[in-house]
Order: sequence, then C-alpha cells, then structure tokens
Amino acid sequence: MSNEIGTFPFGQPVRRVCQSNHRPKKVFVLGVYASAVHARWTDKNGRTIVQALAVDSEPEIFWSGDQAAEIIAKITLPEGAGRLVPASKNLNGPSGVALDDRFLKPLGLDREDAWLCDLVPHSCLNSGQKNAIDLKYNPIKDELHLPDCTTPEVPETLADASRCNEILEELKTAAPSVIMTLGDQPLKWFVHKFYDTKKNRLADYGKSIDTYGLLHDIIIDGHAMKLLPLVHPRQAARLGGYSLDWAECHEKWVRSVAPNLL
Repeated sequence: MSNEIGTFPFGQPVRRVCQSNHRPKKVFVLGVYASAVHARWTDKNGRTIVQALAVDSEPEIFWSGDQAAEIIAKITLPEGAGRLVPASKNLNGPSGVALDDRFLKPLGLDREDAWLCDLVPHSCLNSGQKNAIDLKYNPIKDELHLPDCTTPEVPETLADASRCNEILEELKTAAPSVIMTLGDQPLKWFVHKFYDTKKNRLADYGKSIDTYGLLHDIIIDGHAMKLLPLVHPRQAARLGGYSLDWAECHEKWVRSVAPNLL
C-alpha cells in the first residue's frame, strides 16, 4: 500500500502513521484512526478563518503535540492565502497525551512498553473539517492555485480483511501479553473478527467499577493473551462530545483498578 493516501489543504501529503519501533512489547494498543497536525488559519490581518484546520499527518502514531509550531512553519502559503499558526495547544496531540497519562502510566507502563496501532493508519476527514474546507478553502483554491484537498473521509468499513491481516501481522511481531482496545470500534472491526465472541461493544464487557477495565482471556490466531477493553481517549480525557458516565468510569479505573492490574 502506498504511504501517501491523499493531500491536506495547502499541499502536505496524507501519510500512513504506524509503529516505528518493532521490538516485542508488553501491550498492544489498538485505536481507531490517526489524528493530524492542526493549525489556525488566519487572513493577512490575523483574523481567524478556521480555528483548527488539519494540515499535516502526525509525525508519529498517538503524537502528543510536540513541535507543532515547527511542523506548521514548514508549510508555505501563497500570497493572499493568509498564514498558518498552531491551533490551541489542546487541539494538537490530545489523544497521545491521554494515552500516556490516562492509560499507560496508571498501568505502570510507558511508550517503550507499548506497540501502537490504529484500525485506519492515516488521518481522515471528519464532518467538521469537510465543512471548513467546503466553505473556506475551496472557494479560493482555484484563484490562488492551491491543491485540491483529497484527505479521505472516515470510511464506513474501518478495517477490511486486508487491513485486519496487516494488524494481525503487527500483533504477531509485537508478541504482547495484553491487547488494549480503545472504544467500541477496535472490538467491532478487529477483535470480534478474530475471536469467537458475541461481545463487540465496550459496554458488553461492563460499565461499572466492578466490571470495567478488567482482563479477559482471549485467543487470536492461536495465540493466547489478555484483552483489556477500555474507553476511547476522548472519554478518558473528557474531550469534545464525551460521555460523562464513561469518563467517570475510567477515572475510577485509573485510581482503583489499573495500579494493581498488570
């Protein structure tokens, strides 16, 4: 598969973002899809055109937002297109920060202990980004000779058979004792396909302090390991439209369950 999937506004390529350290790991973390580097787009007078526009691929999987300004500064805009400056700090790398602080650290782990993977290994165009591009970017694109934005939209099928097999190969290489899933989608699109279980949503594994975030025996492709189904980082870090119930459930897990789990 090509490493370039499309083009962001202003021309940066949409690239696959995958685990770079291929040594065996204690835990395999499976998320949904890669995020992006977000910039605030302003006109020449500094007035905001778009508060947070995805303009480049994450430099690493579950990026924590480091060096956002340096990445954005390398993107050149033609005269008349305005400027790009870093978006608010909480809009670059929030899932990566949440992974470190709200998932790995409570378990006594860090990035060196974890193999990170997403169902979709590249950035996707959500509805908010698509609306911003349709209303603000496309109307001036031809006049300023800007490239088409071809960032792929979030696919209906988050992991087809080919992608599932790619994830399986990563899992074999990582050789973890635990597979940690973040939210419903990794359970639905990967675990459910490789393990004979009727549980394909996080809630099926429990939503109380007595049942949430526990280890479950699982066998994938003949390999026995433990499944640790947890919330999406959005819930754990209370980002955007999060669920208060899940956020509180995970908070209790951080305090009372995680420190003694592994």
